[in-house]
Amino acid sequence: MRRTLDTLYTLAGALAALCLVAIAVLVALQIGARILDYTLVFAGLTPTRFIVPSLAEIAGFLLAGATFLALADTLAKNVHIRVDLVTARLPDRARQIVDGLVALLGAGVAGFGTYATGALALKSLEFNDVSYGMIAVPTALPQSVLALGLAVFTIALIDEAALAFAGQDRIAGSGGGL
Repeated sequence: MRRTLDTLYTLAGALAALCLVAIAVLVALQIGARILDYTLVFAGLTPTRFIVPSLAEIAGFLLAGATFLALADTLAKNVHIRVDLVTARLPDRARQIVDGLVALLGAGVAGFGTYATGALALKSLEFNDVSYGMIAVPTALPQSVLALGLAVFTIALIDEAALAFAGQDRIAGSGGGL
């Protein structure tokens, strides 16, 4: 089970990284086209006038996807910022119980977010909603990626709570808190 969960978190993190790479490629393509056009105009030639249609909108969708898909992987790798001013002063077992309860509370919030975002994606799909840019992107696509990221994050929070209650939390000795 541990291997399956870690693979799930890593896969979500890899998808987040792919979203960031896609943003970098699209922006580099747009910048390269502008540089080429300036060079062509300077040389007295006709510019290509190439653009990446809806670049800002698509980059925004990809950034939102990267953010939500990375949540579970960063939690599992203990690189989220944790404010532990109070819990750091508790005995280990009490800290683990508090951490477990907070993770369960977070899982409840993330689970509700998963449900709400998934329901929104289904409504968008039902009504054939599309974005307003030059490229009409079905809004259900980015919304479903957000729901997927939240679903995996919810699983990761439940996993974190189970580890904390079992006394095996990843937080102990991490030094990652504030």
